[in-house]
Parts: sequence; C-alpha cells; structure tokens
Amino acid sequence: MISIRQAVPGDEKAIFYLIKELALFEKAPEQVTNTASQLAKDLFEDCICEAIVSELNNEIVGFALYYTSYSTWKGRCLYLEDFYVKEEHRNKGIGSLLFDKVVQIAKEKGVKRMDWQVLEWNKTAIDFYTARKAILDPEWINGRYFF
Repeated sequence: MISIRQAVPGDEKAIFYLIKELALFEKAPEQVTNTASQLAKDLFEDCICEAIVSELNNEIVGFALYYTSYSTWKGRCLYLEDFYVKEEHRNKGIGSLLFDKVVQIAKEKGVKRMDWQVLEWNKTAIDFYTARKAILDPEWINGRYFF
C-alpha cells in the first residue's frame, strides 16, 4: 500500500539518499553539497522548506520538497524544488499521488501559482507534466550564482 505523508524528523536520511539518487539521474552527483543533517535543520528547525514522502511497505520511495516563494506580480507562490520517485517504483502511480498532494497543499496555502523546473532532456517528466495540463514555458532562461 502506498501512503503519502508529511516528512518528520528522522526522514531526512531517506530523503537525502533520494536527493543523491536524483542527482545521479540528472548526471550531476558531484554537485550535491548539502548534507542530511543540514536538510534536517532546514526542514524541521528553521522550517525554510517542507517535504512530503511516499511510503511503500514502510520504505520511503519518493519525496517532494517545496517552499513558499513570492511573485511581485502574483504574491505568494509555492516552488516545487525537487520531486522524485525511485526508478524501481515508477509507473505505480506514486509520482501522481505526490504531485497531486503538492498541488493540494498549494491550494490549501492559498498561493497564486506553483512553479518548478524540468530538464529539457527529461521527456518522461515533460510528458508527466503535460498530461496534467501544466504550462511549460520555454521563454525564460534560468539565472544562477553559486557561493
């Protein structure tokens, strides 16, 4: 049985394992500089982000991490930072349950928009979002600084 629940202290190690697995999938494992302990602090002490997890047979097999962002045009928004399901557990509806739960959370928070990014080569993810009538905007170029 698949369940979706809010992440709680102690989940950070499983979530961080999935984050590293996601980085490997995205061909950038060397770019992960975060730690499980920092993730725990950010999620459960400083509360700068939130996460939900999917469990199958008492094992965390997926997660979604999000936070409140702000649009000068719209106001409060929700940013879905990462969303991942272990490869061996895909095509079981887990991703749909996670994504739908984040959408529900966004609506409950009363945000005006939900944003996320998807890599242009990730056709499976693009198809997933397109099937949900998401707007994938090719017009904007991402800017970033690393410190």
